[in-house]
Amino acid sequence: MPILIAVTFLWAFSFSLIGVYLAGQVDAWFSVLMRVALATIVFLPFLKLQQISIKVALQLMVCGAFQLGIMYGFYYQSFLYLSVPEVLLFTVMTPIYITLLNDLLDRRFNVGFIISALLAVIGAIAIRYEGIDQGFLKGLLIVQGANLCFATGQVGYKRIIAKEREDLPQRTVFGWFFIGALTVVIPCYLVLGDPDKLPTTTLQWSILFYLGIVASGIGYFAWNKGATMVNIGTLAVANNLLIPAGIIVNVLFWNRDADILRLSIGAGIILLALVVNDKFNQKIHKPNVE
Repeated sequence: MPILIAVTFLWAFSFSLIGVYLAGQVDAWFSVLMRVALATIVFLPFLKLQQISIKVALQLMVCGAFQLGIMYGFYYQSFLYLSVPEVLLFTVMTPIYITLLNDLLDRRFNVGFIISALLAVIGAIAIRYEGIDQGFLKGLLIVQGANLCFATGQVGYKRIIAKEREDLPQRTVFGWFFIGALTVVIPCYLVLGDPDKLPTTTLQWSILFYLGIVASGIGYFAWNKGATMVNIGTLAVANNLLIPAGIIVNVLFWNRDADILRLSIGAGIILLALVVNDKFNQKIHKPNVE
């Protein structure tokens, strides 16, 4: 858990850096390509081909493709329709998806997911009840796509590593995770990217290097390693620590005019969805059993 908390504070600034300095100014797919490519470069020197089988390497690549490649595609687009606090709040569904996916893989069904999902949607509507339009709804759905991909990668990585030997140095295989993300990001940039919207300032380039080397490279390795050290319930809860941290950073430094009352009401309803989800999980999952 300490690792997950540390990464939470590391990532708290990422949402605002993207929303304020990159979204709408730098091509989203170029930003994603830069992040994933730099993160891959960080871990390539540690990659040892004989540590795991080809099958496991491919599985890790699939996790990376979902958790980074496809997720980033959704994530960066969401800032075109939503404010930074809204993007953060709508990521609250991630732990619900984590428990749902884990239950499906274990051939169980958590009926609390339906109730939790409905409450979370009501909370989202409360935040923008006077300004719900097609763009807002599109942004909400895009964030859910990102949440589902992020959850899929985490659950998959955790289950894959759990089947390997306990002394496996994860840094020696994590390069496959980023390589998998690259297999998605490179063709997407070539097809969907806009070469006329590259970074134009030193600040934008600096932010991309920070996001690629620190937030993505070090951050995702630490997060996924931390995920293998806790149970699925703790992992689900840890995913939402980022929300208050990210909103506090955004409001204090960049968005002081945010409607705190409306955000608070919506956040309260969304947090209620988590409580409901957690109550149902306690009934389904036995203590210390993942």
